[in-house]
Amino acid sequence: MTADEVIQTDASPEASAPRQRGLLLLILLTNSAMLAVYMGVGSVLLPLQVAAIDPANKVAVLGVIGGVSAIFATAFNPIAGALSDRTGRRNPWILGGALASLVGLAFLGSVDTVLLVGIGWCLVQATMNVYQAAVTAIVPDRFPVARRGAASAMVGLALPVGGTAGVMIASQTADRLTTGYLVLGAVAAAAALLLSCFCRDVPRQGPPAPSVPKRERIAAFLSALSHHDFRWAFIGRALLVLGYFSVVGYQLYILDDHIVLPEGLTPPEAIALLTPVAMAAMAVSTVVGGVLSDRWDRRKIFVGVSAALAGFAMAIPVISPTWTGMLVFSALNGLGFGCFMAVDTAVVTLVLPRAEDAARDMGVLNVANAGPQIIAPFVASAIVTAFGGYTPLFVIGGVLSLLGALSVILIRGVR
Repeated sequence: MTADEVIQTDASPEASAPRQRGLLLLILLTNSAMLAVYMGVGSVLLPLQVAAIDPANKVAVLGVIGGVSAIFATAFNPIAGALSDRTGRRNPWILGGALASLVGLAFLGSVDTVLLVGIGWCLVQATMNVYQAAVTAIVPDRFPVARRGAASAMVGLALPVGGTAGVMIASQTADRLTTGYLVLGAVAAAAALLLSCFCRDVPRQGPPAPSVPKRERIAAFLSALSHHDFRWAFIGRALLVLGYFSVVGYQLYILDDHIVLPEGLTPPEAIALLTPVAMAAMAVSTVVGGVLSDRWDRRKIFVGVSAALAGFAMAIPVISPTWTGMLVFSALNGLGFGCFMAVDTAVVTLVLPRAEDAARDMGVLNVANAGPQIIAPFVASAIVTAFGGYTPLFVIGGVLSLLGALSVILIRGVR
């Protein structure tokens, strides 16, 4: 029996069409709330807070805070996923992670030194990744293979929905950072509570897993990377995310220091205009890519082309470093990144080695999301500092995205 057959067999058969429709909405809601926190804080509130504390060194300081906090994200996501697998339940981890994040965001909004801001954002990254690990596992837990594209489309659609909401909340509270942090934390907590109330856990049947020595648990934890297709899916995701966040993580500073904005338009207001453009493009490509990949039973072509589009879009602000160029870049990059994340999630669920380790292995894959964010802030700040500008950042981001597109060719078990 293949890994795909195991996963299809284990996906909860009791999830009827009406129940799945309700679950799809809850998946959209919980993932959107999570991304509202990541985008609202990471793109607007945190850069504004850092710039207010240390304007002269804002690029380097944001790079250090972003890199160190991403280490916490990288560690906590797969660990929480493995613990969630072991308990056989998702809701306690989702709700607990969201409530702990609310506390972390409240702390973050109350501090005014670089050190405390760094500690606060590390706490938020750790707790939100506990939430994320359990939420991510719902798709392979509850949906059969034939429905993975639609379910993954909801996960992908959460980026434009949640990203737009998070940036709009953050932009509207740019002069009241504490309020912005609290509102975003409350959104995540409310979404987790709704999921816990309306999507009951389906405990895994059978005897509890036998005790395994620590060394064997660590080896098993990373065993998914020994599987050819999973490894290349991991590499492709890591490259694209690294290219994307090398640029997007510094978008506020790019608009402030690199792009000549129309008179009267501030960087937070500019982000509030750019984000809906990018997110609307993501929404379209996410839905179209997810549906068509299911209908045609083809995944790789969507993933490869969308990654290439995201890479080529990075050249636009290099050729035209203008407000118009940023608008076009946002639209095309959104189209590419949205389709990639939606269909690539479906690809990953089809190359998971073992269904019973779904959350653990999806947690390992999420290292490809969080891990590049460790590197991106350090590399981006070093490039900007060394070359005195942001143009090389776009070039590097584009090259990494194109390499991510090429890596998809090496996946064998998915068409």
